[in-house]
Amino acid sequence: MSAEFYYGVEVFLNGLMAGVMYSLVALGFVLIFKASGIFNYAQGVMALFAAMTLVGLQTGQVPFSHLINAMFGVHVTHFGWELPALLAILLTVLVMIFFAFLVERLVLKHLVNQEPIILFMATIGLAYFMEGFGDLMWGSEIKKLDVGIPQGGNVWVEEHTAFLGGDDFYGFYLDTLDIIAAIVAIVLVASLVLFSQYTKTGRALRAVADDHQAALSVGISLRTIWVIVWSIAGFVALVAGIMWGSKSGVQFSLSLIALKALPVLMLGGFTSIPGAIVGGLIIGVGEKMFEFLIGAPFLGGATENWFAYVLALLFLVFRPQGLFGEKIIERV
Repeated sequence: MSAEFYYGVEVFLNGLMAGVMYSLVALGFVLIFKASGIFNYAQGVMALFAAMTLVGLQTGQVPFSHLINAMFGVHVTHFGWELPALLAILLTVLVMIFFAFLVERLVLKHLVNQEPIILFMATIGLAYFMEGFGDLMWGSEIKKLDVGIPQGGNVWVEEHTAFLGGDDFYGFYLDTLDIIAAIVAIVLVASLVLFSQYTKTGRALRAVADDHQAALSVGISLRTIWVIVWSIAGFVALVAGIMWGSKSGVQFSLSLIALKALPVLMLGGFTSIPGAIVGGLIIGVGEKMFEFLIGAPFLGGATENWFAYVLALLFLVFRPQGLFGEKIIERV
């Protein structure tokens, strides 16, 4: 087989890796939707805020240093110490859990049994608040995130695949960070599926999403379920923030990865955890292969920016609920 064929296979594999990165963001949306029946617009900003908090804690940055310096005429930026990556991650998890308590206490408890559009609008306001609060707390400059995850082409993969394409092929180029992200995503999805299907809390989560009033009538604590699921979504956002932040730096554009999760959710279904992974893989492979086979040769490239949305739109025509979404059956 020619080297061009193996380059195509390499593009396919990199598409799978990119799809896993999209799926990490989509998982947070699925969790919130399963618990409240709303699309959480703030999920991308949660990933950004979690990554900013992690970098701030790890580097010993003083929170609100810009505000403190402006108010008191001092110049403080850092405490002078740095935290190990694991300890900083654990502290960030606690911050995201505390954030979940605040969201439930200050926002969600006042919106019980309201229309989904009201809850959706609340998440939009929450997203913009978190974005501004995060910039005020940690600063808006681009930050480097390093938790010890290796990056760059995987040498082992390159060495063991170089023989496939002859002299013109040097082996598959797969980023080590993407491979690790794929492994993390598999473990995360397996854990969430087990939690959702085989625990009492997971079943209560599905009941709350179906009908708030009915769930309350059988003794399910709506507020407790919301705190739990927003805490888990915060943890997933942290994982996504670590992977994306390590890859491209912690910056405002990190919050925009939420937009790439939309076609993933449309394909996989808003209520399916495995669907988030399958949808992400389809989108990742689809946009890479389209760019490789059609976009670059015939359209001048840059098709990855819009192909996912066109694919999702076409898919919705034939299966509006997504591959694994719940079919809506109503008695007429």
